[in-house]
Amino acid sequence: MNQTPPISSDLSNLQGRRILVVDDDQDSQELLAFMLEQEGAEIQTASSALEALSLVTQWQPDVLLSDIGMPQMDGYTLIRQIRNLPKEQGGEVPAIALTAYAAEADKETALSSGFQQHIAKPVDPVECIGAIIQLLQKH
Repeated sequence: MNQTPPISSDLSNLQGRRILVVDDDQDSQELLAFMLEQEGAEIQTASSALEALSLVTQWQPDVLLSDIGMPQMDGYTLIRQIRNLPKEQGGEVPAIALTAYAAEADKETALSSGFQQHIAKPVDPVECIGAIIQLLQKH
């Protein structure tokens, strides 16, 4: 089976980094997971915010990528709950909001809720990987 070459020019940027992908849409979740695995990242996925909360505390990801529009608990509520956790339980995990809600007001809401970045869907792989690398360099 042929592997897709990595998008980033420096594979070590995501090599071994733990990234949690949260999205209730399985196709989006699988695409993001595949793309990030090609960059050398270790991936866990969650289909709901409740599942993600459990993974954040147990698995301690380096970065969280979360959809905003999910049933039961949206991404804004998820990140607020994560930010209420102690640092040692993942409360300070760098996070990127992934959403079809792409207006400036939506970006401001995501950032004020506790996300560090906001990326509009459909996600551009190069933009997403660049944003993750940038976030990891800051934290």
